[in-house]
Amino acid sequence: MIVGVPKEIKTEEHRVAITPVGTRELTERGHTVLIEKGAGEGSSIVDEEFEAQGATIVPNAGEVFDGAEMVIKVKEPQDSEIEMFRPGQVLFTYLHLAAYPRMAAGLLERDVIAIAYETVQLPDHSLPLLAPMSEIAGRMATQAGAYFLGKAEGGRGVLLGGVTGVRSGKVVVIGGGIAGSNAAVIAVGMQADVVVLDTDIGKLRTLDSLYLGRVRTLHSNRLTLEEEVLDADLVIGTVLVPGASAPKLVTEDMVRGMKRGSVLVDVAIDQGGCFATSRETTHTDPVYLVHDVLHYAVGNIPGAVPHTSTYALTNATLRYAVSLASYGVSGAVERHPELTGGINVVGKSVCHPAVAESLGVAHVPPQEALASV
Repeated sequence: MIVGVPKEIKTEEHRVAITPVGTRELTERGHTVLIEKGAGEGSSIVDEEFEAQGATIVPNAGEVFDGAEMVIKVKEPQDSEIEMFRPGQVLFTYLHLAAYPRMAAGLLERDVIAIAYETVQLPDHSLPLLAPMSEIAGRMATQAGAYFLGKAEGGRGVLLGGVTGVRSGKVVVIGGGIAGSNAAVIAVGMQADVVVLDTDIGKLRTLDSLYLGRVRTLHSNRLTLEEEVLDADLVIGTVLVPGASAPKLVTEDMVRGMKRGSVLVDVAIDQGGCFATSRETTHTDPVYLVHDVLHYAVGNIPGAVPHTSTYALTNATLRYAVSLASYGVSGAVERHPELTGGINVVGKSVCHPAVAESLGVAHVPPQEALASV
């Protein structure tokens, strides 16, 4: 198969969808890898490193899309990229279609097979291709929140770790999954006062056993959530429903009641955000104020550390990319049944039930849709 890797063009997105290691795994199996010139530079990977592992460097994205049978990306395709897809082409990337209905419509018009990293799901309900970026986003969320709490950045002027005789800043993490637990570990390392809320007692029990009281865990309900948010210096939202729009757990009334200069970090923004007052921002212009509360809602948080992120992402996606290239979509699904959940679009059909519900369209089972192409 001919596998294409274009340079990412989303604002301030410096990751690339493959590493030289990944290139070698594909080329040694007889696949052709087309990589757009300079695609890896943002991740500190130069063209020569890809070429040394058998890749062909092409001058522009058009040649990648024209030549590739499967396109591997990091972020959802932008308008100019959607126009370059052709019927039957396979796209393997983060999609977050519930948050980007216009993009979903564009992909359906192009008759592609679009497989989303974020909805590939194992039998234990874990999300193996989302996990590494959730780790990074969670850790960076606390760092970003700590930075914007500084007075010079518009925050309350709170040092999360406090000092002798002065209380630590309070960090409230909504969601105890991978992103939330990683946000908590950094907050604990900064010696903040940390509270994690979740409806899953098992996740809270795990955090309790790991931190032995250094993290306070609370069952999430409307009253407890409101009380903790209003008392926080930094709130980090990490709630995720695979494929669907994130629930709006923090209302505008809660935001209105928060301390002046406190900070909200919405890790769930690429699924629409879990704060009622969230709107997507960029690394170039990351924050805005609502009711005197700073909102950080960057849609590609791991893009700020692209070298780390690129290698972490390829570690997770490579086995599936190799399988898709070697056996096609149906053959790869037979070998990795969890890929079934990743199939979001086949031709004119939306094949993930939560995505279909969020977009307000009919759901077609992936096996049925694949049988018709």
